[in-house]
Amino acid sequence: MRTTNNPNPLAVVRNLGILAHVDAGKTTVTERILFTTGTTHKRGEVHDGTTVTDFDPQERDRGITIFAAAVSCAWDGHRLNLIDTPGHVDFADEVERSLRVLDGAVAVFDAVAGVEPQSESVWRQADRHGVPRIAFVNKLDRAGADLDTAVESIRRRLHPAPLVVQLPIGSEDGFTGVVDLVRMRALTWADGTTVGDEGPVPDDLREEALRRRRLLEEAVAERHPAALEEFCDRETLSAGTLTAALRDLTHSGDGVVVLCGSAYRNRGIEPLLDAVVAYLPSPLDVSAVRGENGEERPCDPAAPFAALAFKVNATATGRLTYVRVYSGTIEKGATVWDAGARRTERIGRILRVQADRHAPLERAVAGDIVAVVGLKSARAGSTLCAPDAPLVLEPPSAAEPVVSVAVEPQRAVDTDRLATALARLAEEDPSLVVRTDAETGQTLLSGMGELHLEVAVEKVRREHGLTLNVGRPRVSYRETVGRGVSGLVFRHVKQDGGAGQFAHVVLDVEPSAAGFEFRSAVVGGRVPQEYVRAVEAGCRDALTEGPLGGHPVTGLRVTLTDGSTHVKDSSDTAFRTAGRLGLREALRDCAMVLLEPVVEVTVTVPEDAVGAVLGDLAARRGRVSGSVTRGGSAIVTATVPLAELFGYATRLRSRTQGRGTFTARPTGYAPAPAEAAVRR
Repeated sequence: MRTTNNPNPLAVVRNLGILAHVDAGKTTVTERILFTTGTTHKRGEVHDGTTVTDFDPQERDRGITIFAAAVSCAWDGHRLNLIDTPGHVDFADEVERSLRVLDGAVAVFDAVAGVEPQSESVWRQADRHGVPRIAFVNKLDRAGADLDTAVESIRRRLHPAPLVVQLPIGSEDGFTGVVDLVRMRALTWADGTTVGDEGPVPDDLREEALRRRRLLEEAVAERHPAALEEFCDRETLSAGTLTAALRDLTHSGDGVVVLCGSAYRNRGIEPLLDAVVAYLPSPLDVSAVRGENGEERPCDPAAPFAALAFKVNATATGRLTYVRVYSGTIEKGATVWDAGARRTERIGRILRVQADRHAPLERAVAGDIVAVVGLKSARAGSTLCAPDAPLVLEPPSAAEPVVSVAVEPQRAVDTDRLATALARLAEEDPSLVVRTDAETGQTLLSGMGELHLEVAVEKVRREHGLTLNVGRPRVSYRETVGRGVSGLVFRHVKQDGGAGQFAHVVLDVEPSAAGFEFRSAVVGGRVPQEYVRAVEAGCRDALTEGPLGGHPVTGLRVTLTDGSTHVKDSSDTAFRTAGRLGLREALRDCAMVLLEPVVEVTVTVPEDAVGAVLGDLAARRGRVSGSVTRGGSAIVTATVPLAELFGYATRLRSRTQGRGTFTARPTGYAPAPAEAAVRR
C-alpha cells in the first residue's frame, strides 16, 4: 500500500460503487481491491464462499451478490469507501439506493460478452444519478476475450466516448500485463504475485502502443479545450495534461476511461486503484447537496449536519442504518432530526463498515459513508439533519413491485411472528411490499421478480425459524382504456337529515399515453376550482381498481366538461365522491384492455440447443427480437410476458443439459389475452 500526504482530508476520499452484469466479476474485483490494499490478507473466492462482501449465507449458497455491501480501504494516501452492488435485475433497487449516495463508480465488463443486458441497465441508472464512471474490462485471460470488441460494444450500446488507456500484453491464457498508454510503461504480473513489475514497453508492442497513444490523445483533444490547445502547439500531450483532461472528461461524463485486466488472476488491480484515485471525484468535486426547498449544503465539516439514510439492516439485536453524510459533523451520542418522521433521534454508535464487520468511530464528517446504531424510525430515504437546521433531501426512488406470492405460516400460532418478520423485511428492502388481499384475506408479498421473492421467503425461514406455505407467484396486471366515453353524467345526492351532499359532474374519458391526466373544461364557474380539485382527487381514488379484474388503471385522460352545485349541500367531500363513483361508472362503459408486465429476456445457450429454446419461447408467447452467435454460443433476445417466465430457469437447464443461462429486465406493459383477466 502506497501513501502520500494530502492536506485536505475530504480531497482524499472516494465514494464509489462496483457495477456490472451478473458474473462479470464485480465481487472478485472488490476482493482483489481489498487484498491489494492490505485490508484483507487472503484472497476470497466466490466459488469457495469465502468473499468478504458476499457474507450472507444465501449469497454464498447461490454464488451471486444479493445485498449491497459497503467496505473501506486505503490506497495511495486515499480512503476508498466502496459498495459492491448486485448484478441481478431482481435486486436493481439495491443498486438504485447505492447510486443515490455515491460520487463515482467502476463499471465492470466481461471481455468475452462485452456489454450485457444488466450492464446496460445499471449504466442507465448511473446516468440518471449523474455518477461519473470508469470502465474495467475484466476476464482478459478467458478464451475468446477481446478488449477491442468489448470497447466497441461499450461505444455502440452505452454511447459514451470510450477512452482506452491500456493495451493488453498477451491474449487469453497468455495475458500477463498491460501497457500504460498515459505514462508509456509496461506493467506485468507473474503467477501468484500481487505487485506488478514496471518496465519499458516491449519492442513488439511499441509501434501499436504509440498508435493507440496517438488515438487517445486525439480523442481527448477533441473533447477538452486545454488539451486541444497543447495538442495544437506541441502535436502531443504530456502525461500530466492527459491525466488532468481524462479526469475532467470523467467528471463531466463526456468520456469514460477504459482499463483492462483479470481480477481472478490479480492482474490490473493496481492500475485500476490508481485510476480510481486519479479520475473519480472526491466529495469536494461534487455539487453541493440540495434540499427539496432548494437550500444547498456544502460538503463542509463545519456546515450544519445533513445526511441521507440509504440502507437499513433490522437485526434481532437492533437496527443498523447506513448513511451518507453530505455536510457537517456528527458525533456519538448526538441528537439529530429525522425530517421524514418529524422526530428527534439519538445516535448511539457510529461504525465504519467492513461488510459484516464494524469498527467504532467517535465521529463522522461530510463525505463519509458510515453506519449508525440507535435510530428507531429512520427508513431508507430518510433525511437526518441538525435539529436547528432542518432539511429534506430527495430520497432514492423505490421500484414498483411486479410479482406477488401469498405466504402463510404452517402453524396458526406463528401468524404474529410472520407479520413481524415480513415487516422487518419491508423495512430493510423498500422494493418489497406486504399487504393483505381484501377479498381473500391472504398475506401477499410483492417484489421485483421470482428470485427476489424466493430470497425474501428463504430469509424469513432461516432467520426466524418459520415454516411457510408459499403460493404460486402472481404478476401485477394493469387495466387501461381502449375506447373511451363522452358526456357521462353522474349525480351524487345524499339526504339523511341535516346537511346533505350534492355534486353533479359530466366526464369525458379517453385513452392517453401518459399514466393519468386530468383537466377541466368547465366554463362560467359552474364548478368552482376547489371542487374541480376534489373531482380530480376522487378520480385518482377510482384508479385503484378497474372493472376487468380489480387491477390498477392507467393510460387515460379524464376531462370534467360540466357540472353544477347546490348552494348548501355541495362540498369537497361530495365532489370527491362524485369523481370516484362517476369515473368507476364511466370505466364500466369504456372498452377496457388488460395489460400484463413484459420483460426482455436474453438467453445464452449452446448453438445446438437454439431450436429447442426458440420453440419454448414461442410456447411462452415470446417474440424473438434478435439472435447472434458468439464464441460457439447463441444469444437470443426476446420479449416475453412475465407470467410465462415462472419456472423458466428449470426448463432452460433441462433443455440445454445445464449449459443455458438467461437474464431478464422489465420493459413495461403490453396487452394481455382476454383469459388473463381472471388471473389475480
